[in-house]
Amino acid sequence: MELLQFIHQQNNMLKKIVLFCFIIFIAKTNVFGQIEKVENLPNFDKPWLHYGFYLGLNQNSFKISYRTSDVLNPEIETVSDVGFNVGLIGDMRLHKNINLRFEPGLVSNTKTLLFKHIDNEIQGTREVGNTYLHLPFIFKFSTDRLNNIRPYVLAGISYDYNFSSNEKNADDNFSGEFRQKSSSLMYEVGIGIDLYLPYFKFSPSIRGIFAITNEVKYDNSSPSQWTDPISYMGTRGVFLHFAFE
Repeated sequence: MELLQFIHQQNNMLKKIVLFCFIIFIAKTNVFGQIEKVENLPNFDKPWLHYGFYLGLNQNSFKISYRTSDVLNPEIETVSDVGFNVGLIGDMRLHKNINLRFEPGLVSNTKTLLFKHIDNEIQGTREVGNTYLHLPFIFKFSTDRLNNIRPYVLAGISYDYNFSSNEKNADDNFSGEFRQKSSSLMYEVGIGIDLYLPYFKFSPSIRGIFAITNEVKYDNSSPSQWTDPISYMGTRGVFLHFAFE
């Protein structure tokens, strides 16, 4: 439910992309289920280990919870741009319907934080550019193969290292620098479909990413109108993931 609610809150562009992907899934399912009889790559799933790579788009935001502070009526809004993700795939077959995947990659995106309780526009705006080393371990649960398609769901947990966190920067928001913690833990869930093509397997999926740990790095001194009101700030995002195996 949290994934569906998050998708609903995103901008129109992402909604159109997601809708387009689902239309493709449904169309291919209908066509392949009714017409396609020839199985491509019939032995693809037999080896216990195989590799691949992925490309994709993402849109990340922050989930922010507030705490009691000297700041009255705090309100922080996140404006997100579409980013990209790229990485490698290592897939281990545990069972004919269960695979364990390691998908190390890079995730890049930019967000703008609007501190609406701050009257000064310059002081109340912070641009946050993030580049993560994304290291997820994911369980993939697949149905039995039907001709050249195979739907699946997935769930996993990841360690993420933020190269642009500014955690070690001595300057904080009083100097115009918004800081985050470098390391964080996240979990992800998603759905997708394997499409067995003549020469490779193409696997589009849509995933939700949710931070477990608090990512905010509090300012050096208090009171701070930027970080004092924040009890928790964690990444949450949608990934459109295109795997080639």
